[in-house]
Amino acid sequence: MSDRQEPAAIAVVPPHVSGARAHAATATGRLSLADRIADWRNRMAASPGFQRWAGSFLLTRFIARRHARELFDLCSGFVYSQVLYAGVQLNLFGKLRNGPLSMAELAVAIALPLEGTERLVRAAAALDLLEATQDGRWRLTVNGASIAPNTGLEKLIEHNQLLYRDLLDPVAMLRDPSRSQTAIAAYFPYGEAGRPEDVDPAAAARYSDLMASTVPPLAEEVMDAYPVARHRRLLDVGGGIGAFVALMGERAPALDLMLFDLPAVAVHATAQLKANGLEQRSTVHAGNFQTDALPSGADLITLVRVLLDHGDEVALTVLRRAREALEPGGTLLVVEPFSGIKGAERVGDAYFGFYLFAMGRGRTRTIAQHQALLRAAGFTRTRLVPTRYPVHTGIIAAQV
Repeated sequence: MSDRQEPAAIAVVPPHVSGARAHAATATGRLSLADRIADWRNRMAASPGFQRWAGSFLLTRFIARRHARELFDLCSGFVYSQVLYAGVQLNLFGKLRNGPLSMAELAVAIALPLEGTERLVRAAAALDLLEATQDGRWRLTVNGASIAPNTGLEKLIEHNQLLYRDLLDPVAMLRDPSRSQTAIAAYFPYGEAGRPEDVDPAAAARYSDLMASTVPPLAEEVMDAYPVARHRRLLDVGGGIGAFVALMGERAPALDLMLFDLPAVAVHATAQLKANGLEQRSTVHAGNFQTDALPSGADLITLVRVLLDHGDEVALTVLRRAREALEPGGTLLVVEPFSGIKGAERVGDAYFGFYLFAMGRGRTRTIAQHQALLRAAGFTRTRLVPTRYPVHTGIIAAQV
């Protein structure tokens, strides 16, 4: 296994062969009924005449319009994200936390000319982030209100500018991701070799702070979906500066806490847990999970957004070390967004797929792929733990 997933075998079809003929050129040479229907559907959808008819006919008009809107949204997605970014940069959503403001008041509050403010406000309203009041002022919608107090989401929106920079030429990146260091790769402080001496402490602290700011909603999902309090001791592997561990400790006051991360990160975790008043209940261990054994004694081990940062070989190493460290009868929780989750495909395969490719390492995995790795690591029982928001938090519980 390697850090890059090998592409599956693909039947080579000449470019002039399409539709059913393309399918006939595959290894099976046979088409299922579903494939024939899909081919017919796509030929119809590509026909200008059918498009005009579908857009006019009463029973198909709403479907045609929905598809047209979805396609335009795909074309306009970058503009939408930049509207969101501008709102965060200017603290537009923060200025509206205490109630509606007029356009003129907003212009003063965010230090923009009135024309620029109006353009931004109306764009944000079109994206369902703001809405007009009956007296002509502007207030937050539910989506806008969700952004305003959520510093983690705001930091992630700002962080995405690095990804957009890397995606200015996505074809070049896909052809040669190693042609130069990407902005995302430069931001991520841990080399794949994982040598602690190569990690810049300042970069590690910056990245860990970003990750910590996005932990609270994820930690709440874990605590509400899984009975953490029934365990005696928790070990969070790759735990950063301790944000996840601290939240677990608050929910389960009898739980002993352990954290394992690289030395450059562990020193910050020690200080943070002390600041949270958890010094007596927590132990921070410095090391490298690619080369060092994990500390023993925990009956609950968590891997929170760890496996997706690594290829299969490293992921399997981490899982094996977790199995060796886990107390008999204990549980391992794998917590991260999964690929192929119904309703969250764009997050798993589009956003994280390209984010991790730009980073130069890691991949999202389906539930079945996670389970296969867990079995290879020696875990015999796995189950999916349902969560409220699988778009950002999937959980698999595994036991030996």
